[in-house]
Order: sequence, then C-alpha cells, then structure tokens
Amino acid sequence: MRSLITGAGGFAGSHLAECLLSGAGAEDEVWGCDLSGERRPYHPPALRLTAADLRSPHAARDLIQHVRPDRIYHLAGQAFVGDSWSIPWETIETNMRSQVNLLEAVAAAGLRPRILVVGSADVYGRVAPENLPIGEDCPLLPDSPYGVSKIGQDMLGVQYGLSHNLHIVRVRPFNHIGPRQNRRFVAPAFASQIAAIEAGRQAPALKVGNLDARRDFTDVRDMVRAYVVALEHGEAGSVYNVGSGRSRPIRELLDVLLGLAAVPITVEFERARLRPVDVADLVCDASRFRGRTAWAPRIPFEQSLRDLLDYERALLAGVPARTA
Repeated sequence: MRSLITGAGGFAGSHLAECLLSGAGAEDEVWGCDLSGERRPYHPPALRLTAADLRSPHAARDLIQHVRPDRIYHLAGQAFVGDSWSIPWETIETNMRSQVNLLEAVAAAGLRPRILVVGSADVYGRVAPENLPIGEDCPLLPDSPYGVSKIGQDMLGVQYGLSHNLHIVRVRPFNHIGPRQNRRFVAPAFASQIAAIEAGRQAPALKVGNLDARRDFTDVRDMVRAYVVALEHGEAGSVYNVGSGRSRPIRELLDVLLGLAAVPITVEFERARLRPVDVADLVCDASRFRGRTAWAPRIPFEQSLRDLLDYERALLAGVPARTA
C-alpha cells in the first residue's frame, strides 16, 4: 500500500503521517508533500518527503506519476479563516486550484486510488439554532471566503467522482486541537502565551478575544484516525461530518489551560482578536460517520490541552519534540 499525504508538513498532515506509519506493514510506504519538502523534527523517519506546489498542474502531474499512490489524503491548502477576509481570492484560488490539479493528474495517469477530500465545518457558516447539532444535510451558508473555498473543494470531489469514476470520500471535520497547531488558532494562542508567561518572557496577562463562542473540539490524533477510517470504510461519493458531538465555550478551553499553568495569570480582552464574523455555536452530528465506521474519539479534552501546553513549553525551551 502506498499512501500520499498532501500538506504533510502541517498540523493534521504530520499527525496523519504518524498514524499511518504506526499501522504500516513492511511493504507499505507513506509519502508526504508540501511546498518545501523539508523534514521537520516531528516527522517520522520512515515518512518519504517530496516538494510539490499543487497550484501548478505540472507539479501535480509529476507528483502523481512519481508516487503512483493507492491512497491520497488531500490536506494541502490555505487553512486560516482569518486570512481569507484579507486575501479572499488567493484563498479560493489556492484551495480549489490545488485540488483540481491533483484530481486532473490522477485521472490523466489512469490511476484509481482512494481519495479523501478534507473539507471543513466552515461550509455550514451561520447555522440557525434549530439546525443544531449540525448534520450533513444542514444548509450551506458560508460566512467567510475560506468557507466558500471548502464548499468548492467539496463539490469538486463530487464532480470528479461522477465524471471520472474516482473513489472519493469527503469529510467535514469540526475543530481539532493538539500539539503542533499553528498559534494563530485559539488553543495554541492561549497555550503559547501561558508558556511565555511561565518562562518570564511575557507579562502575566493573557490576551483573549471572544470567549462565548462554542465549538466542537476533537483531538487531532483522533481526527486523523477518523480520516484513515473514512477512506477505508466510507462510501465513495458520500460526505461525513467528523466531531465529538459536544460543543464547549472558548471560556472553558481557557479555564482548563489556566488550571494547568504553573503561575497566576490574569486575563485581558483585546478587541483586535475578534473575527469580523463569529458563529455563536457549532456542534457536530457525526451519527452518519459513526454508524458507518464505529469511530469515536478516545483522547479526553483535558489531555489534548495538557499535551498542547507541554508542547508549547518544549518549543519555548528549545527542546525538539516529535510528539507531545
């Protein structure tokens, strides 16, 4: 079995590489690509890395011809919702062009791998309270260019499955947290500040934005396990929400992290941290996925945050860490 992860240098991609290699047999290969092809400290030694800018059709074609994968996990793209308001067209173009080039390359090569298209709960956007928890048939009302780009990727998965007879499974993950997440997301933004305060590199005041918004958090290691299960057992052409089924206020996330801090910390509201649009509540109905696969999260919320904080402490101390 030969698997390819696009975006392997990123948060979920690096954890997915570990997940796949932990269950790999002697004949299995796991390939990862991103823009640089560089090996990070947390990359497993057995991961085969290559550089590819999927915005180029030639690069995508060369990648597929070189790897000739049996499984493709497509995670590459512009992942920051906040950036999508300042660079809307770049977000939409990057995410959709990369996927078009990848799928075109697969079709042109005459290959028939299983392909996972990783969407986002952001496709649902402004969800009415009566539509909670959010099932796959909930109306798509994106409130950011990022959400629009993920709808485009989702529908391209449908189209290429139908027009090229490709085995494509789509997932719409809700929020995931854990070690290695970019500090522009809320959990590592808090955790990195706590680590800096503990080390005496920041005044003992943690800057926060909206603490009332509720999100459905799943540990990234559970999420990538869901990706593997989805591709192996999901129905081609289907779409699956993936999440814990419970939403928590951002305030709860903050309280858990503050409870893990080694020093007293005060909290200060900072208006600059507010989003132009912030949905009040997002909670996942993953019953379709669980019914198909029996997947369920294993890692407790508190453990995810403890591992994240320990990872941020290690980074600040200059300690290389592959895992939390």
